[in-house]
Amino acid sequence: MDHILSDVEVRVLGSLIEKEITTPDYYPLSLNSLLTACNQSSNRSPVTHLDEGTVADAADSLREKGLVHRVDKGVSRVIKFRHVVYEALNLGRPAIAVLTVLMLRGPQTLGEIRSRSASLYDFSSLEQIQTTVDALMSGDKPFVARLARQPGQKEVRYTHLLCGDAPPVADNEPEPEPLRQESRLDRLEKEIEDLKRQFAEFRKQFE
Repeated sequence: MDHILSDVEVRVLGSLIEKEITTPDYYPLSLNSLLTACNQSSNRSPVTHLDEGTVADAADSLREKGLVHRVDKGVSRVIKFRHVVYEALNLGRPAIAVLTVLMLRGPQTLGEIRSRSASLYDFSSLEQIQTTVDALMSGDKPFVARLARQPGQKEVRYTHLLCGDAPPVADNEPEPEPLRQESRLDRLEKEIEDLKRQFAEFRKQFE
C-alpha cells in the first residue's frame, strides 16, 4: 500500500470492513454508526473514545487515499461510508479477515486470529491462517510482520504494518546481554560472603 495510515484511520477502516461483513443490512455506515463501531468495547483493543469530528476527518482522509467512498442514501441525504479495500489493496476475503483482526485487536497469535476472525471468515485450520499470514508478509510491501517472541511467550504474534511501522525484530536476533541481572547477582553474592564473614567473626567471640 502506498499510503501510511494513522491509528484513527486504521480503526475507522477496520470498523467499516467488520460491519460490511457482520452486519450487511446496516451497511454502508452513517457517521454516527461509524463512530459507534469505532468506540465499541467488544472486539477492540485498545478501546477508544473518539469524537465525531475525529472520525469524520479520518473517513475523509481515507477517502482521499482511495480506501473509502462516500454514499448518499435516499431522500434523507444522510452521508454514509463504505470501504473499497478489496479493490484498493487487491486482497481476498481470507487476507482481509486476518488484517481486520490485527487492525481492531492489535498484535495476535495464529490461534487468536483464528478464534477472533470467526465472524469474518471461516478458516478451516491454523495451517490456512499461517498460509494467509505468510502471504501478507511477502512481497515488496508487506501488510503484516512477525513480532519477536517475548520472554515467557510460547507463540509468536503478528502485527499489521498499515501505520508504516518498521519490520519488527526477527526471533533469531540475539538478545542483549543481561548485564544488569549479572551485576545484581554479583552484588548478592558479595553480600552473602560478607554475611558469612561477619557471622564467623561473631562466633569467634564466644569460642
